[in-house]
Amino acid sequence: MLSAIVESETIRILLCSYFHEIEYSVSHFWFMRLNMDLPLRLDIKKKFAQRSERVKSVDLHPTEPWILASLYSGTVCIWNYQTQTITKSFEVTELPVRSAKFIPRKQWVVAAADDMYIRVYNYNTMDKVKVFEAHSDYIRCVAVHPTLPYVLSSSDDMLIKLWDWENGWACTQIFEGHSHYVMQVVFNPKDTNTFASASLDRSIKIWNLGSPDPNFTLDAHQKGVNCVDYFTGGDKPYLITGSDDQTAKFLSRTRFILICYYYFYFFRLENTLNYALERVWAIGYIKSSRRVVIGYDEGTIMVKLGREIPVASMDSSGKIIWAKHNEIQTANIKSIGASFEVTDGERLPLAVKDLGTCDLYPQVSVTIQHRENLTLLC
Repeated sequence: MLSAIVESETIRILLCSYFHEIEYSVSHFWFMRLNMDLPLRLDIKKKFAQRSERVKSVDLHPTEPWILASLYSGTVCIWNYQTQTITKSFEVTELPVRSAKFIPRKQWVVAAADDMYIRVYNYNTMDKVKVFEAHSDYIRCVAVHPTLPYVLSSSDDMLIKLWDWENGWACTQIFEGHSHYVMQVVFNPKDTNTFASASLDRSIKIWNLGSPDPNFTLDAHQKGVNCVDYFTGGDKPYLITGSDDQTAKFLSRTRFILICYYYFYFFRLENTLNYALERVWAIGYIKSSRRVVIGYDEGTIMVKLGREIPVASMDSSGKIIWAKHNEIQTANIKSIGASFEVTDGERLPLAVKDLGTCDLYPQVSVTIQHRENLTLLC
């Protein structure tokens, strides 16, 4: 998930005239649009609200309707956003728990705190699976590998460590190179053998799991970098960073693409979300979901962007076109053959092709229509 240290009561939705893709970033929502004249028209609805002590991190479960929130008070809570009730609560420590993540394939929660320990709990039985001292200073972030039994941790001791739970939570690698607190680590979703780190030494480093030394370093900010994430839209491996210099930037290995909060030539304020819960500390989301969780000084909010059901159209030949977020995809039902037997409600094994992206964000008020050699978004 994402870490945000925005000392503001608002989440701002901005438009940028430079990019085609639409995405939200690490400390504010940054929506990129090629055409500044078209409004985003993104429907945003509050789906969950709960007051609590200061929230330091948030995470969403991929299959259960659960929000994981770690608190400055030392408690980790699991909230059910459908029933609006608390499902589980772990009294981890008396010190702040700065990062907690779900590990769904093991039914675990991993939590890292200022007492320098990492704790692992089974969220079904509430049993404590493992407790171990991980660093010599406050632990800022934990990141779970999407497929391998690995957890990364970063700390104020300027180190990043790799833990293997199938090897008794042994530390299998230490990554050194930062000269200040390491605020966040995040795995690359397109190459899970690599990850990025953000530090108050003003740098972002890219690492490989097999090497203790960074592949390369990006010095892109004038002050400390608090958060980093990978931009998953398009083919290029952009990074999104947020800094104490009050800028958010798109970065690549070969060049820096600046997106600055104060450069209104590139931006137009599209919307402002203010839920009167003081400062924003954390933002969480799951790819392919429209739910976004925001952690504040005084509680947690979940909003839903747009709608879950994609806009779609099928012509008489069996060709289907639909919009997944702002990406347009197509498939043909006839490709599976007339002899294919299917039961009602069964998922069809269709070959999906990408057609490109659109500037609009298709939702309830937008329809897709077929025309000869054309696809119209209305």
